[in-house]
Amino acid sequence: MPAPKHILAIRFSAMGDVAMTVPVIRAVLEQNPEVIITIVSRPEFASFFLNIPRLHYFAADLEVTYKGFGGLIRLFRTLKKDRRYYALADLHDNLRTKVIRKLFGLSGLPYAFVDKGREEKRQLTRFPGKVLVPLKPTTARYADVFEKIGIKVTLDNQLVKNPPPLAGKLLKITGDKTNTWIGIAPFAKHKGKIYPLERTEMVIESLNKKNVRIFLFGGSVQEEEVCFQWQQKYSSVTSLVRRITMEEELTIISRLDVMMSMDSAGMHLASMEGIPVISVWGATHHYAGFLGYGQSENNIVADDIECRPCSIYGNKPCFRKDYACLYNIAPETIIKSLEKFIR
Repeated sequence: MPAPKHILAIRFSAMGDVAMTVPVIRAVLEQNPEVIITIVSRPEFASFFLNIPRLHYFAADLEVTYKGFGGLIRLFRTLKKDRRYYALADLHDNLRTKVIRKLFGLSGLPYAFVDKGREEKRQLTRFPGKVLVPLKPTTARYADVFEKIGIKVTLDNQLVKNPPPLAGKLLKITGDKTNTWIGIAPFAKHKGKIYPLERTEMVIESLNKKNVRIFLFGGSVQEEEVCFQWQQKYSSVTSLVRRITMEEELTIISRLDVMMSMDSAGMHLASMEGIPVISVWGATHHYAGFLGYGQSENNIVADDIECRPCSIYGNKPCFRKDYACLYNIAPETIIKSLEKFIR
């Protein structure tokens, strides 16, 4: 066997982007038995990388221990002292990771960084005159970074399920699985990605009449309140928001039959667990490369209004003021897509 090659990989945020590194890192390690990877990310994402052979997780608290420029120097020194590396794979290319890779570069470590295709994405989102063509998937961009440092990897873009057993606390929440389990992750960071909540409730109301169990996912206190109200109104609904850990959440996701999600972290968490996703897209577009790994374009729900995508991340205010890209999607369209998975 060739000598071990220890790769230092870095991706700090956001949740969905970190989740998209997982299938790439798995593929690298499965296809290159001589490779070891230390992935550096935020503490809250550690559960994404559990039980992956030859993977070490370094939790970097960027708000306390490694805050600011001095903290990045401290992080560099800690990582450099920790292990001897073959190369550095910067899967983020933001200011923090640029500082770290430059410091490692000065110490003689080879590195490569992700090409985010910023100019292509500007052309995709400009209006008028947008160039509406599919761009390279983000997972493929991550794979390119490993290729640049001499590590071959092939992505098969297949969903892979390997659900752990439900037991204890989680089994008390879910009960035994006797019907179709549907996850709904109705939130996103930016308004341009969020299907109107009153319409999401219409989807839930319709599903509640069928032989299904619905689990709701979210993160904030406000999202917890919305989901609790839906749980109170609909007998098939269970809100998981702020009730369980991320590791426990992934365990339940791995048992779903399908997830309904925005173009947000919910889609990528389900993809990690091999679960098909009915993804709802508003201001953004899957052509930008952020469709969940292994997900089918046939399960995308979106309107073809000429101004979308108007942004890559959904963070720009709607210039029409009406968010027609989202309001043009009928709840019945989403329901019909989900019904394909109901047994």
